[in-house]
Parts: sequence; C-alpha cells; structure tokens
Amino acid sequence: MKAMRPILLAIITVILAIVGWLASVLTTRYSMATPVLPPSALVTMGVIAALTLIMGIRVLRWRNGKKKTMLNPILAARTLLLAQACAYAGTVLLGWHVGIVLEQLRLWNLRSDQGIFWLALIMGGGGLVMTIVGLVVERFCRIPPEDLEGGPGVTGTRHGEAKGEGEYAYRGD
Repeated sequence: MKAMRPILLAIITVILAIVGWLASVLTTRYSMATPVLPPSALVTMGVIAALTLIMGIRVLRWRNGKKKTMLNPILAARTLLLAQACAYAGTVLLGWHVGIVLEQLRLWNLRSDQGIFWLALIMGGGGLVMTIVGLVVERFCRIPPEDLEGGPGVTGTRHGEAKGEGEYAYRGD
C-alpha cells in the first residue's frame, strides 16, 4: 500500500473548493439554501477522528514495543485504511467548505445573518482536523527502517521492491 501524498490532498482541496464555490454561487443565484453540512455533522466528524486516533495509538504503542501481545495484522491494516479514508474525507470536506466560505465572504455586507459563513468555517475546520488526524495516524502505521529484516534499503523478496520505503505496521507477507 502506498503512502498518501500531501500534494494530492492539496489538489483535491483546491478542486473541491472550486466546486463548492460554484455550488454556492448557483444556489445563491437561484435563491436556494447554501449547501453546508448541518452542525450535527461535527459530532460524526469528531467520532471518526477520535476512533482513528485511538486505533492509531494502539498501532503506535505496539510499534514502539510498549505492548507485550502481538498486534493483529488485520487490525493494523484496517487502521491504516481508516486513517487514509479519514484524510481523504477531511480533504473533501475542507475543500467544499472553503469554497462556500469564499463565496460567503463576497456577500458578507449584503447578508444580515452570517450564520452560514460561520457554520461553513467550522465545518472546514473539522475537515482540516480529520485530514491532520488521518495523516498522523498513517505515520503511526509505518514500520521504522531498522525494524525490517535486513535493515533499510535491502531489496525485498516480493517483486524486488526496496524495503524501508512504504512499509506499514501490519507486516503482512
């Protein structure tokens, strides 16, 4: 499994910001409701980020040798996938709400109620937290190069890949 690239996450954020801005422009033009998640979505975002962080800390503790029992490789793989999904979902939410915030800034003086602006800003912050948690937990799942058989830079037995780069804690061979 390959590590996430922050540049790809930044590109996704910019594309979704443009799409969110266009959606906000169109909904404003046609007197429709602004497409912002409701405040209850913050609870869901917080639960997902907390669960991802808790599972990541379990993998980190095992990786650092603080646990005596063997880590279930399926749990480690699921933690990695959850971290990556959390980062991608946070990136999408961040980009979408940044686009809405940019459109609401343009209309700041024309609106009497700025509640949508603040809600979109908070949702964008929640997306940023999810992205950061996902990236951090993905780092937790990496195996340090000195823990691999043969040390860093040694060619692996499968498909000739170099070990030490892109290896994760689930050690599934």
